[in-house]
Amino acid sequence: MRIVDIIEKKKSGKSLEKSEIDFLLDEYLNNNIPDYQMSAYLMAVFFKGMTEDELAYFTLKMRDSGDVISFPDIDKFLVDKHSTGGVGDKVTVILGSLLAALGMATTKLSGKGLGHTGGTIDKFESIKDFEFSSTRKELVDIVNKTGVGIMGYSDTIVPLDKKLYSLRDVTGTVNSIPLIASSIMSKKLAIESNIIILDVKFGDGAFMKTVDDARELARTMVKIGNNLGRKTVALLTSMEEPLGSEVGNSNEIIEGIEALKGNWSDDVKEVVYYITYLALKEKGEVTTFEEASFLLDKVIEDGSALAIFKEFIKESGGKPELVNNYSLLPTAKSFYEVKSISTGYVNQIKAEEIGIAAMIIGAGRATKEDLIDHAVGITLHKKVGDYVKSGELLARIHFNDEKNLENSRNMILDAYKIQDSQIEKKKVVLEIVE
Repeated sequence: MRIVDIIEKKKSGKSLEKSEIDFLLDEYLNNNIPDYQMSAYLMAVFFKGMTEDELAYFTLKMRDSGDVISFPDIDKFLVDKHSTGGVGDKVTVILGSLLAALGMATTKLSGKGLGHTGGTIDKFESIKDFEFSSTRKELVDIVNKTGVGIMGYSDTIVPLDKKLYSLRDVTGTVNSIPLIASSIMSKKLAIESNIIILDVKFGDGAFMKTVDDARELARTMVKIGNNLGRKTVALLTSMEEPLGSEVGNSNEIIEGIEALKGNWSDDVKEVVYYITYLALKEKGEVTTFEEASFLLDKVIEDGSALAIFKEFIKESGGKPELVNNYSLLPTAKSFYEVKSISTGYVNQIKAEEIGIAAMIIGAGRATKEDLIDHAVGITLHKKVGDYVKSGELLARIHFNDEKNLENSRNMILDAYKIQDSQIEKKKVVLEIVE
């Protein structure tokens, strides 16, 4: 078997056999295929795509390139939720404790933020002395104690994905739906769960800019998961404006805690409640969204979800008192008020610009090597649909370094589109893909 024949076959739009995919990926992982030939294959996939069977083989081979973690010692219904990334997305901060309070458990890998999108790891690492599980045993221990299990990505889990992504990043083949889908699902399938719930975002602040592209990605990933024996379902959710009111790290932890106290931003609540509904439905405990909402309201009102969050922080090395004392979290030295220069209704808040405005003051990374300032961020005081007067507060920048403050301010002003007429506020969750 020769790699050049595989490239030619894919270039002509033909489907590869399982043996050809095995050969291709094994040889590349073992450094027997040069990057230039794998780049040619990736470009062929970019233009010609993959069949359903090809994609299943490809994803499974990616998954099996490293460790596959199972949990025979956890007697709970296991939920793995994944977001394709956005601005102000603190859903995981909130979700794990709610699922645990409802008798389920989270087992998931989370990542760090890059560019205008935030990462769950960065948010929790704003908590002093907090440490994520780094081994399977640590993850099992904390899940059995709290029901919340989150760990960072390891080089031993799907190492082939890391190698391929680095190549895709420099060859213009990142934005390929089959390659995106196999990258995400290989990692999801490497960790045991009863259901994978995918939050596939679309819009200005999302990786997928259009609803059609997001829907295609969601359908592709759902097919992969279900074809490989793992119940998988997806939500299409809007990222046309930031999710919630806070963008940053410690301030998103605070917004997450406030949600567990019942003080919700409507858009965050909508996404969290729909994800939990899908988990409860698969478990067989509810049949309607309203039934799930009733159960969620109850564990928030009785404080059981917040108590689990405190226990998770304690078991992870942090101080659980922070849920009532936010001064224990990093706090920026200064803040700057961004005020409206016009009067009218907020018709748009460009999420990507808000994300970049937060990144350049230190809340995110332009490159993987950049350091995060967990204390800084942006608080949005006006959301889409709100009325604002000239001179009224739009957003507050929390900063420690003035270097990019003016640029951040200007980006925030540019992100807000204020017009005379009020637009109808749309739901965040567009549809469920099963």
